[in-house]
Amino acid sequence: MTGRYERLDPGAVRETVDRLHARIGARFPERNLRHVAAELAGLVRDLGEEGARTRRHQQVARVVSLVVVVLVVGGTAVALTLAARDALAAATSLRAFEWLPVLESAINDTVFAGIAVWFLLAVPGRLQRAATLRRLHRLRSLAHVIDMHQLTKDPERLRPSFRATSQSVTVDLDADGLAAYLDYCTELLSLVAKAAALCAEESTDPVVLDTVSTVENVTGGMSTKIWQKIATLDLPAVSRPAVGRPPVGPPPVSPPPVSPPATSPR
Repeated sequence: MTGRYERLDPGAVRETVDRLHARIGARFPERNLRHVAAELAGLVRDLGEEGARTRRHQQVARVVSLVVVVLVVGGTAVALTLAARDALAAATSLRAFEWLPVLESAINDTVFAGIAVWFLLAVPGRLQRAATLRRLHRLRSLAHVIDMHQLTKDPERLRPSFRATSQSVTVDLDADGLAAYLDYCTELLSLVAKAAALCAEESTDPVVLDTVSTVENVTGGMSTKIWQKIATLDLPAVSRPAVGRPPVGPPPVSPPPVSPPATSPR
């Protein structure tokens, strides 16, 4: 029996994406990142519908392929039976070596029938693989779109020593806003990887599983680069105490009091 926490819940993933979309829209209503989040939310919602539609198409293809397999096997059996009957009927006037063409034809028919059966049985799986790879391609493209949104959000531009040129991209976010923006990008990339895992939840196709691993590696590498930027933003906060909080470390030691010099009596 499959445990409750051994599989991804599509409903929970959709709820998480919708909540992230609402959070981005509340903090950055004028940014295009919220449109990217809306695209991801719509794509995750479509996964369930496309998955159900793909399963229906796969069932139809499986029934059709089985019918054609039966026809191919039956036709091959009839052809071999007729050929054997004709050969037996003419066996009294044929020499032994003249059976070789009949045997060769029977082997060829059997081999071609086996190839046709193998191809027909693989059709439903190929259709499912093609549909899953199309969804994974959309997710991988969306991951690159997210990476493009964070590409120009460079924390170095917020340093007082940064010297802009005429071609420099203007960063209209402060440190806190930039950290929130980059953090939202990492969450979006993580959810892209979760959506890719949903595509292969019921698949054992090695091509599909390898593509899912590729999407996860791509999103993981992008998130690592973004977290390096966030860490750069956090560096100044380590060297100065927060406002309203006592400084970290031992309290300062006050110098010992200096006694006044003794005066000699006159």
